[in-house]
Amino acid sequence: MQILFTKGAGKHDRMDVIRDDAPSQQIDCPKQGIIPHDMVHFAVESVLRKRGFVTRVAAGEAVDFRMDAEAESDGVERLVEVFQADGWAGWNSAPADMLDLYRVTCEARQCEALAVGVADVEAVRERILALTAQWRATAVGQSMALEF
Repeated sequence: MQILFTKGAGKHDRMDVIRDDAPSQQIDCPKQGIIPHDMVHFAVESVLRKRGFVTRVAAGEAVDFRMDAEAESDGVERLVEVFQADGWAGWNSAPADMLDLYRVTCEARQCEALAVGVADVEAVRERILALTAQWRATAVGQSMALEF
């Protein structure tokens, strides 16, 4: 599956999902001051090999903001939120602090936390920083393609 992120001029970027076995789908991604939310999903899921939004879409689910609850996918979503918070803080939170926030977030949402450690956080952040550099270099109206 290919995911194509196109940088928009207004309040949204766009994500197109291109699969060999299904029609292409697209969704608007609200800008958040960092890389798009679903690009954070891509980083988390591709590095940790966990089932979340991108993995579920690759398996054939519709590109939509609403997906049925699923334990691993819910844990991925909470982790994505923690990485987004790290991004809004400048991508330099201590990995141990991020893990603490992740556990608290999972407890608050009654969600089972994934078994992740400091090395996992560091690996995902490294991938996110590489994506961030690529996204910053992408001009408005241009696209960035990711293979999943």
